[in-house]
Amino acid sequence: MKNSIAISVLTLLFSASIGVSHAKGDYNDVPKDNKQYKNCIATSNKNYEGGDAKSPIAGQTKAQAFCECVWNETPEEFSGDLAKFAESKKGKQINKTCEKYSDWGS
Repeated sequence: MKNSIAISVLTLLFSASIGVSHAKGDYNDVPKDNKQYKNCIATSNKNYEGGDAKSPIAGQTKAQAFCECVWNETPEEFSGDLAKFAESKKGKQINKTCEKYSDWGS
């Protein structure tokens, strides 16, 4: 009986830790000095309201979470403006995904 309770408690704790790691974000971290990412944040904050608000991703604003998502979702060879790409026809689905991820947008 004691063993089954201990196993249940351990299982519960393990399940909770998985949920916490998932809440941190599903994307690869952007390198701190990445110009595309920095420009995306600057453009997004300049053109839209609410980018400085907290996102559902721990430690990130909505603009940071949005731009991290766009950076990860665009093809590796993409070297243009991430915020402008998200506004284009080709970036429409990525924009929708990243607005939902960051809890920012329509």
